[in-house]
Amino acid sequence: MDETEFCLDILLKEDRVFPPPKKFQEQANARDPGVYEQAARDRLGFWESFARELHWFRPWDRVLEWKLPDARWFVGGQTNLSANCLDRHLAGPRRDKLAILWEGEPGDKRTLTYAQLHREVCRFANGLKEIGVGKGDRVTLYMPMVPELAIAMLSCARIGAVHSVVFGGFSAEALRDRLNDSKSKALVTADGGWRRGGVVPLKKSADEALEGAPTVERVVVFQRIGADAPPMKPGRDLWWHELVARQPDLCDAEPLDSETMLYLLYTSGTTGKPKGIVHTTGGYMTGCYATMKWIFDIKEEDIFWCTADIGWVTGHSYVVYGPLLNGATTLMYEGAPDHPAKDRFWEIIEKYRVNIFYTAPTAIRAFMKWGEELPKKHDLSSLRLLGSVGEPINPEAWMWYHRVIGGGRCPVVDTWWQTETGHILISPLPGLTDLTPGSATRAFPGIEADVVDDQGKSTESGYLVIRSPWPGMMRGIYGDPERYKAQYWEKFPGLYFAGDGCRKDSRGYFWLLGRVDDVLKVSGHRLSTMEIESALVDHPSVAESAVIGKPHEIKENSVVAFVTLKGNVQAAAGLPDELKAHVVKKIGSIARPDEIIFTAELPKTRSGKIMRRLLRDIAEGKALGDTTTLADAAVVQSLKEKYGEPE
Repeated sequence: MDETEFCLDILLKEDRVFPPPKKFQEQANARDPGVYEQAARDRLGFWESFARELHWFRPWDRVLEWKLPDARWFVGGQTNLSANCLDRHLAGPRRDKLAILWEGEPGDKRTLTYAQLHREVCRFANGLKEIGVGKGDRVTLYMPMVPELAIAMLSCARIGAVHSVVFGGFSAEALRDRLNDSKSKALVTADGGWRRGGVVPLKKSADEALEGAPTVERVVVFQRIGADAPPMKPGRDLWWHELVARQPDLCDAEPLDSETMLYLLYTSGTTGKPKGIVHTTGGYMTGCYATMKWIFDIKEEDIFWCTADIGWVTGHSYVVYGPLLNGATTLMYEGAPDHPAKDRFWEIIEKYRVNIFYTAPTAIRAFMKWGEELPKKHDLSSLRLLGSVGEPINPEAWMWYHRVIGGGRCPVVDTWWQTETGHILISPLPGLTDLTPGSATRAFPGIEADVVDDQGKSTESGYLVIRSPWPGMMRGIYGDPERYKAQYWEKFPGLYFAGDGCRKDSRGYFWLLGRVDDVLKVSGHRLSTMEIESALVDHPSVAESAVIGKPHEIKENSVVAFVTLKGNVQAAAGLPDELKAHVVKKIGSIARPDEIIFTAELPKTRSGKIMRRLLRDIAEGKALGDTTTLADAAVVQSLKEKYGEPE
């Protein structure tokens, strides 16, 4: 075997294995290794068993109706997601248990028990009815990370309205596009929110967006900042607190068909036009409930903290719906991880005695860059389980997370899923799975994941696909069924194409390699950008890296690496060659970067994903593409100005 044949294998041949701690295993929610075989033998019965643990006004007639590419789960059943998150917990001791534990960036705090949350949801649901919102109407939510965002979601679900959450960092133009595509009848927003000590002017952006959004009839404004908000527009705008003050405390949950649309969530697409991903009620509810229960091993006394903004699918499924379906306490935090200091997350974990912490590899690499001394200042002994989400996690970041944050005692559940999948599809079960740094390990029971080649045949390295329907799967792209079919079901007929490269090892463990468009072809050989990035981050001087391909007249692509160094490490004259040699040592000479570009920051979306498309524009000297989703557009502009300077 020459080096080009094994370059994909070298880095990811991890020999470090972490079995479940015995004490963890003994009390785990999923501890029977037979669950995988049982679920494979009776996949529909497996999902049905979880659905039965939830409340249904009317039981289903059939578990699944599948007519490619359209799935219907729990056909004929009637339920309500809001009632399952709230009402079914009120008869027992959970009534007075904390449902939401919230901290604002300035340090203000609020708590809501299940009984209190139920009352607030009922009042706002009645308020929505008062302003003319009913079943099937779309309601856009453009808010900061405050409890009222979760309340608004649950209120929509209660009455059968469809919520469309738009991340509060998006521009007025992005908001307008989503309002118009969804034909929203109402908008719920706030006068502002806090981010790194400054005010995010949500009402101002909303007013601007509404100038070109004719379907919106009413706007409800939550008072978060309390000063210098734009004026209210008579006849259109009304204050949240005034609306709910006159509402009764009870609102019956509507019995809804299992396939009633629950929410739209817009995600980026290759065409540049955002796609409205459609999720429905019964299947999504069941998938969120099951994965939360088994993957996060949720216990009655746990404080669960998912750091995602609710504007992303992770926030929908694992800040709001998954925890509340399981009767858990979910922690919400409004602000940034580095304000007022870079130890804010560790301070919060210590203060609230967080037990389960779920964050992104991008954040973990930033924590690594900021240094071990910050988490070591805080008591993190309450943690018993760690999670990772959003992109593949390189082995060294996994090890740092496990060792420094988890104290070497906490299993790490590295999860793979998408906006389109609704809930986690590939992840360890922490009481059953031997963990290997960098691998998301096995598909969740009841999920038929595989890796296929260009002809759709099973292989060790290729494209990730899902072979059969799962409960929380998207039901389409809003208003564009042909796009849905073409993008997800036509590349490999009969298989869901996830768009990610993947490798499957001899144990059946999955190694996610990033988006297919993040796989480079160099001299006729496929190289994973994630693999090269992991090799670079393995070097003791490197905190983070992003690798892209630059067109090359001979090799098709040359490898360009953008590198952020740790702490006070300086970009010394010999460091680029040292880093290139390190990649050769880890992978092989075929993967040697042609260029190393040092940068203090990498351009990222507000959800923390590196924008490699913009890095390609920079490397190729093109005009910059759309930068509206960037957390800090100045980063990419600075890189563009500096690019081409001598190393």
